[in-house]
Amino acid sequence: MTQTLEPAAATGASERVDTWLADFEAALAARDAERAAGLFATTSFWRDLVAFTWNITTVENRDGVADLLRSTMGSTDARNFHTTEEPTEADGVVDAWIGFDTAVGRARGHLRLTDEGAWTLLTTLYELTGHEEPQGERRPMGAEHGVNRERVTWAEARRAEQEEMGRTRQPYVVVVGGGQGGIALGARLKQLGVPHVVVDRHPRPGDQWRSRYKSLCLHDPVWYDHLPYIDFPKNWPVFAPKDKIGDWLEFYTRVMEINYWSSTTCTRASYDESAGRWTVVVDRDGEEITLHPEQLVLATGMSGKPNVPTLPGQDVFRGEQHHSSKHPGPDAYRDKKVVVVGSNNSAFDICGALWEVGADVTMVQRSSTHIVKSDSLMDLGLGDLYSERALAAGMTTQKADMTFASIPYRIMHTFQQPVYAAIKERDQEFYDRLEAAGFRHDWGDDDSGLFMKYLRRGSGYYIDVGAADLVADGDVKLVQGQVVELTEHTVKLDDGTELEADLVVYATGYGSMNGWAADLISQEVADKVGKVWGLGSDTTKDPGPWEGEQRNMWKPTQQEGLWFHGGNLHQSRHYSLYLALQLKARYEGIPTPVYRLQEVHHTS
Repeated sequence: MTQTLEPAAATGASERVDTWLADFEAALAARDAERAAGLFATTSFWRDLVAFTWNITTVENRDGVADLLRSTMGSTDARNFHTTEEPTEADGVVDAWIGFDTAVGRARGHLRLTDEGAWTLLTTLYELTGHEEPQGERRPMGAEHGVNRERVTWAEARRAEQEEMGRTRQPYVVVVGGGQGGIALGARLKQLGVPHVVVDRHPRPGDQWRSRYKSLCLHDPVWYDHLPYIDFPKNWPVFAPKDKIGDWLEFYTRVMEINYWSSTTCTRASYDESAGRWTVVVDRDGEEITLHPEQLVLATGMSGKPNVPTLPGQDVFRGEQHHSSKHPGPDAYRDKKVVVVGSNNSAFDICGALWEVGADVTMVQRSSTHIVKSDSLMDLGLGDLYSERALAAGMTTQKADMTFASIPYRIMHTFQQPVYAAIKERDQEFYDRLEAAGFRHDWGDDDSGLFMKYLRRGSGYYIDVGAADLVADGDVKLVQGQVVELTEHTVKLDDGTELEADLVVYATGYGSMNGWAADLISQEVADKVGKVWGLGSDTTKDPGPWEGEQRNMWKPTQQEGLWFHGGNLHQSRHYSLYLALQLKARYEGIPTPVYRLQEVHHTS
């Protein structure tokens, strides 16, 4: 019975999708925004990544769809809508992968249909017509056959490019920050033929990872973390140690021919409105160089600048104190008394490593934290998209990324809540032990767990790789409260508790990325673009109003020619494509009318 019903269901789903796409295309061709909007459900979401809007934006419901189309459908000229694989249907929702063309490029996306119409639509530009990347059948020859007295070898051409860039030839894009975000974007720009320089203060690519505390490793699994173009090898560990990641980033930078300037610090930048270009001053290994790009990208990390608290008594404390980003590792603190202020990822990692060398460690928890065990997260949270199980089922990295992207942020928490309910049930004994030890645990404001906390605020969680058991068992001591003062030898809390300390580690998180804009450009420009990151969910540390997308990430800002890029390895991989296409279009003089430029509701 099942075998006879499944093809019929599939056929019905295909017909419904084909009919919807044909009706949608006809409405666009007629420039009838209201007719097109009528094909959407009353409650519906359209997420567009550059294809229609030259922006990263989501509109909601029929009025939002109509508004987007009235502004964009004439210049987009979207056509040739089609499915790229057989649609499926489950629980009354038809899922379809689609492709289409625009006036300037090729696009793909995802559609969810209900009886009422389109529930969700994702549209993404992935290629500019006439500016395709040189891969597959378009890959370069490499060798120049025949004889040529003017022959220039690959090494000579590469050396000339490196020597000319920034001196006799100006980059179109300067990327400040050479971690995974800057490197991924640099690779995209190189493949698209956009003159660029990625600058970073460290001596070698990957030093951002090598310089962190020695126990650091990725908490996200390998299938989630590939960079563009080159996947990690099949024998790469599931959770890569920091130094191995550093070596991979250095290797990747070389083989992808990124114009990467190490030992280079950006000291200041300013924008000339009349000339439409930046003046960017850098110190390159002791030499001051002035660059004049048209586009400036701050790829300084989603976490932005370290939050280092200012406390009475810091000047009299006789021990060591530093932010977690500067923590060298545990070796020098054997048998020392250490107070770690904070209870999120870095705090737990550092506490665990210190305990391993015999330090006397106390964690100061200032607010509740969400913890999820790594094994449970991999299985229940990521397993269907990023795992060997997913690969065996035919899932590719690109399809997994697009599946993630197809879920609008407004309703993503409803997809996450069942996942974390299952995790809670599976690991209830663990959570009981943790809370019995006095640890304040939460599941997010609406029980949606880690991923929504990350998207909304970028903090407040720990992916447990073992250190939480130390707290649950009392091996790492736990206290609650706020640090109010340091004395010569102690850390004082707001309830009067005093903790002896030879070392204080401030695992106190990071500020908004526009703090870097304030330092490098001006506070005026930082306030002009506003807060970076967060959805406006009106949950803890993510104030409203609702934004619909990550504030200011990977898209135009209120400051002409200024962009922000970053996030985890997954986001650096996926969103670098859309940022690179926006930059490439501007480089080639392709019109890029931006729909609904980012509004500013918060400055930090």
